[in-house]
Amino acid sequence: KGQSHGGVYVIDFNNREVEQHIDWNTGEIDFAGRGWDRGLRGIEFFDEKVWIAASDELFCYSSDFELLESFKNPYLKHCHEICRRDHLLFLTSTGYDSLLVFNLKTKSFLWGLYISKNGEQWEGQRFDPLTSGGPPFSNSYHINMVHVEQSGVYFSGLHSRALLRLCSDMSIAPVCSLPEGVHNARPFLDGVIFNDTANDVIRCVSRNKKELSLKVPSYDNAELEFNGVDSSRVARQAFGRGLCVVNDRLVAAGSSPSTISLYDIIMRKRVALVNLTMDIRNAVHGLEVWPFR
Repeated sequence: KGQSHGGVYVIDFNNREVEQHIDWNTGEIDFAGRGWDRGLRGIEFFDEKVWIAASDELFCYSSDFELLESFKNPYLKHCHEICRRDHLLFLTSTGYDSLLVFNLKTKSFLWGLYISKNGEQWEGQRFDPLTSGGPPFSNSYHINMVHVEQSGVYFSGLHSRALLRLCSDMSIAPVCSLPEGVHNARPFLDGVIFNDTANDVIRCVSRNKKELSLKVPSYDNAELEFNGVDSSRVARQAFGRGLCVVNDRLVAAGSSPSTISLYDIIMRKRVALVNLTMDIRNAVHGLEVWPFR
């Protein structure tokens, strides 16, 4: 399952079939333009419904993509990724250096966590997203990824330079260091996997420092549409963003212009690729395995 600035797609790698289910140019979401805080920024599934985040709004769709309802919160801004654990949905609020938690059963925002750093010590300050007096509007660490599993809540950002874990006592501890400018960092096997966006590769690094580097696909410049658009808010070619662990062997990853690649970790190579558009203004953000058969 892939989504980009241009819409939401279901991709069948076996049959090389692509179906577009949401087109932002004709749908119910009001987008003024591409890039920056426009577009779709995360996708999850719960109770036969599809949950998709935009910059400052959470949308709920039926499994056949009928828009059912949407939810806003004053502390949700520049959302970049979401992750579900049981009936709780975790959202990155990049514009507030925060994480927000949404209860998918009661359909309400539960709590938020403002992330800051005091010297070398990371700190988390819990707040109520339904009241005033929350965190200031800030984007010091550009929190762009959250991943939740039994061992904790993991998150990172362009400028965090570390994969961080929220512990049960609400303390924040670094798991490992990361390069500047990464996306989609999360635990994987006995180490970590992430989009090393600045170097146009996906990296898998184990605890014993063994490393696998997988190159992000690129195209001839003559094939690109709107290449050379003068805007720092438009993703460049081979901009790696969007990552989905299919199993212990296969990983799907996104890149710009909207491309979904499937990598085999054991074979150490890309085994499939689907390009949705050569429009350089469209970039992949969220990826998940489609659960509805």
